[in-house]
Amino acid sequence: MKIGIIGAGAVGVSICNYLLTLGSIRELVLLDRNVERAEGEVFDFHHTAALTFTKNTRITPSDEYMDMLGADIVVVTAGAQIKEGQNRLDLAEINSKIGVDIANNIERVAPNAVVIVVSNPCDIVTHSIITNTRFPPERVISAGCVVDTARLMTIVAERVNLDPKNVFGYVLGEHGRHCFAPKSLISIAGQPADYYCDANHLDRIDADELLDSVKQAGYEIFRRKHNTTHGIAASVFRIIQAIVINERSVLPVGTFLQGEYGLEDVVMSLPAIIGRQGIEKVLIHPFTDEETRIMLAIAEEMHRNMVKVSEKTGLVM
Repeated sequence: MKIGIIGAGAVGVSICNYLLTLGSIRELVLLDRNVERAEGEVFDFHHTAALTFTKNTRITPSDEYMDMLGADIVVVTAGAQIKEGQNRLDLAEINSKIGVDIANNIERVAPNAVVIVVSNPCDIVTHSIITNTRFPPERVISAGCVVDTARLMTIVAERVNLDPKNVFGYVLGEHGRHCFAPKSLISIAGQPADYYCDANHLDRIDADELLDSVKQAGYEIFRRKHNTTHGIAASVFRIIQAIVINERSVLPVGTFLQGEYGLEDVVMSLPAIIGRQGIEKVLIHPFTDEETRIMLAIAEEMHRNMVKVSEKTGLVM
């Protein structure tokens, strides 16, 4: 399998590291406008081949899209970073145009690729790519709330003193401010969260407070180091794994909705089956009335933001 990573920044390079450790990738292309930076990263990676017991992946630095010819998966991490005085919508306008330009270049050389969008705000950028290129919606995936869900699992696990992989739940909606954590889907060791906490004499999980903690985790990381790298890279790697081995795993990725939950023409994170061709199916969950109300309100807000981005950029909505 051939994978392209666009953007040799901290997240792009960290994803490369995961893929090289996996050792099942035939070819990896790291593309950046600053080809010297990409070359430096690849030169550095070459020295790991003597130390790891995995198949050696051919890794190529580049600033030419032709080197991605026939790629099976392309990850888009390139884009502007938010600056002082800007808001998230300002960034959406800039990165939507960049994302569409990148996707048009990908389409020339790898029209059958699954595209994973990491550039923020990833859900709006994903929407812009789907509506302004010929890529089908199932093959353009926003990294969405996978990292937020990982944070939720970790926070709950710390409170109940278990391994995070024993916690099940989702953060859904938009990767950013407009998300929600349906308590009806949170379980611990296969048991409803409240039951587990009561049976083990622990304080019950407050879903609103938990969601605040999840959001705050991202802010605290950004405040201290001015980016978030490791969790995002691990989340993207998890999506790639599901595609590479046709795993059909359920992940809360950003998905272009086409009637699910009565919603259309909006990208939101909802539990979806991920396989070799990308998003196979969005699962329909029996949310409570309040959870459904929150989900619909998030969809309306995201639709309004897409209208604003379209008006400012001239991109098709």
